[in-house]
Amino acid sequence: MDMLWSGWGDPDKAAPLPDSVIGLLRDLLGVAPRENEPAQLDGIAVPQSPLADDTLRALAECLGDGAYVRTDAESRIRHTRGKSTPDLLRIRAGEVDDIPAAVLLPGSHDEVLAVLRVCAEHGVAAVPFGGGTSVVGGLAPELKRCFVAMDLRRLDGLLALDEVSRTATLQPGLRAPQAEALLNERGFTLGHFPQSYEWASIGGFAAARSSGQASAGYGRFDEMVLGLTVATPEGTWEAGRAPRSAAGPDLRQLILGSEGALGVITSVTVRIRPLPTTRIYEGWRFASFEAGAAALRTLAQGGPQPTVLRLSDETETFIGLAQPDKIGSSDAPAAAGCMAIAGFEGTAEDTADRRARARKVLLGCGGEYVGEEPGDRWAHGRYNAPYLRDALLDAGAFAETLETAGFWSALPALYDAVRQALTAALTEGGTPPLVMCHISHVYENGASLYFTVVSAQGDDPVAHWAPAKQAANDAILASGGTISHHHGVGTDHRDWYTEEIGPVGVRILQAVKAEIDPAGVLNPGVLIPVR
Repeated sequence: MDMLWSGWGDPDKAAPLPDSVIGLLRDLLGVAPRENEPAQLDGIAVPQSPLADDTLRALAECLGDGAYVRTDAESRIRHTRGKSTPDLLRIRAGEVDDIPAAVLLPGSHDEVLAVLRVCAEHGVAAVPFGGGTSVVGGLAPELKRCFVAMDLRRLDGLLALDEVSRTATLQPGLRAPQAEALLNERGFTLGHFPQSYEWASIGGFAAARSSGQASAGYGRFDEMVLGLTVATPEGTWEAGRAPRSAAGPDLRQLILGSEGALGVITSVTVRIRPLPTTRIYEGWRFASFEAGAAALRTLAQGGPQPTVLRLSDETETFIGLAQPDKIGSSDAPAAAGCMAIAGFEGTAEDTADRRARARKVLLGCGGEYVGEEPGDRWAHGRYNAPYLRDALLDAGAFAETLETAGFWSALPALYDAVRQALTAALTEGGTPPLVMCHISHVYENGASLYFTVVSAQGDDPVAHWAPAKQAANDAILASGGTISHHHGVGTDHRDWYTEEIGPVGVRILQAVKAEIDPAGVLNPGVLIPVR
């Protein structure tokens, strides 16, 4: 099933906002209904594919069947850009100036290699396409030349499962629910459940250094990866052959987070865990975001570590994003303070032990136990926020997210700086925002911050958002944060990423790219500045 072309996920799951929420948006933020209806799929004017006939024939020969080279309007529209709010606003306005010239569906590693060779020979750029969930401009190369979208959905198998070593080798086009189902049949889990879980792919997780909502217990996706196979225009690149190694620099780390700019991932070997027999999620309330963050730090540094650990600030708790399916309902949260969710997965014995020890820590940090109901509601609605974003856009609001991470000592200043930057920039533009934040990934040395911004759209919402996004990015780097914790770099963060890694770091990446992609066909302009 394809994702909704002009929004998120399954069209049947879309739901309008309750009247109470629409009224709140109007009264609080000045949100007004849209003046123009969004474009319809069959009403978008799509230019003819600029690919030459000999290039199309060569690509079809690579795939063995012309049916796997698609140049029809709908296929190309569905592979235009990703799912950031600016992406959706542009596609809803019928803007397809950066539409791919064709959509290719390779079915093997060798076919991917063959496609990349043809692209290099014919001067055509290639953009790997997994679930299409990028929110940082990762699917729209900036180099103004012809490009194709390489949809990896046919590479969707479980290639191997080693129950002794607890490893699995997965193909990149497997969507997360498919991968989890295949592993569950054998009694295992990957344990990777990001908000994009229902639509994102295994290859995308590796290419963007994804982090799931249960990262406190299972780790980030890049921590799960033991080996990768990558297709490049210069041939096959394999990295990782043991759980740990001292054989030089770990080249897996060049591939992880490379966002298709250094090659197309065609298989990923990951560590897996036994399927948990018990899952318990519970809610805790803290008097302030500062107090809640201190409690999370205590658990992260001294244990016990829950499987899921997250904390919403006062505004996010009041609005109800800590429990998304309560928004607009009569029993929406009303109490002051900050909501934390702690989740425990594993055997019944292990879960009970960690839960009991964590309870003592959280009570000692001033937390108030509020039962399992908030945790269960969070778990039930954990993938719903993107649908809520679509409903906000439908109602005439602007809604977007951004994230960062920093060391514990820097976190308070980072939190304040980003909130102030967003508030000042959007208020100056005439649309005072509501800025919410949560911590959703914790480490011994620091944590992530995930911001949600809601405001009126303004006359030109894409242009209106640009200075606010720039101000937030500037504030992140000035306050010691990283430009991305798990969304990735794409084109949206590239200029700040180059500042973060410095000129020497940029030259290292450019040198690697020049060696394995001398024609510059791999996702040009994404992650790595074009020379």
